[in-house]
Amino acid sequence: MKKKRKKISFRTMWKIHGVIFVAPFLIGFVAFFLLPLINTIYYSFNEVGVGDQGGMTFKWVGIQNYIDLFRTEVTTTNTTMARLFTEENSTMLLSLPLIVIFSLFMALLANQKFKGRAIVRLLFFLPIILGIDVVMDMLTITTGGTTLDTGSNLLSGSYVTIFLVRTLNVPMRVLYPIMTYVENIFDLISQAGVQTLVYLTALQSISPSLYEVAKMEGATAYETFWKVTIPSIMNITFFVVIYTIVDLFLKSSIAEEAYAFAFTQGKIGVGSALSIVYVGNVILVLAVAALLLRKVVKKNEK
Repeated sequence: MKKKRKKISFRTMWKIHGVIFVAPFLIGFVAFFLLPLINTIYYSFNEVGVGDQGGMTFKWVGIQNYIDLFRTEVTTTNTTMARLFTEENSTMLLSLPLIVIFSLFMALLANQKFKGRAIVRLLFFLPIILGIDVVMDMLTITTGGTTLDTGSNLLSGSYVTIFLVRTLNVPMRVLYPIMTYVENIFDLISQAGVQTLVYLTALQSISPSLYEVAKMEGATAYETFWKVTIPSIMNITFFVVIYTIVDLFLKSSIAEEAYAFAFTQGKIGVGSALSIVYVGNVILVLAVAALLLRKVVKKNEK
């Protein structure tokens, strides 16, 4: 008699499917990120040059590249590397809430039921699909070659700015990032595009019965938003914040400085050291953000 095959348990099959699902990511991570990262760490402790017969030469210098990195003045901005990191982190922390709140606001608008909703969604997501540069070129062509002013001087140098600064005593360090985003409204839309799509999907996945219960209990629209909508999308907000931080850091000028050190100035060791410090800075910011948001999410689940 043939022996009966032992059936694989659901839990084991679930684990196998999980491994298969993440296998492409693990292979890509090892091949395209982990190995280059190890090489970059090695380069950062060496003075890298080109041999007489080709190839690369290495001379161990320890942490000297890291010391030179923070002693060297950044040529593009005429500032120190420590100040550049401070400015980039400050800009990211100020830009993060603006992008997250704006994307949530646009998702709430796009999720409303009104006539012409499909057209409004198309107009909003068109710059994201085609790319902001393509849309700006189209606008320039339609205006006869004149570059459109997409919001400059709306706040800068206006009576609104004078009122906010002199009457309400709003600090310029708080007002300046807002002015920057108003003057670059198309950039804000393009940076909030993916987040808006994620929020829109999350809003559409909320069970209508929750809103019906809230309505039966006599909750106002304001109370429903804070007691039903926000708790339901809190996990999605966690993902949106992490994605936005990574996206902002990828567009940072520090990445351009690392490229300039390595390939323009020929200081591959210093450029590698900057890359390692940059990655460490990103990981630190992500860890702090994840820790804070995780506490908020757990508190919300209780």
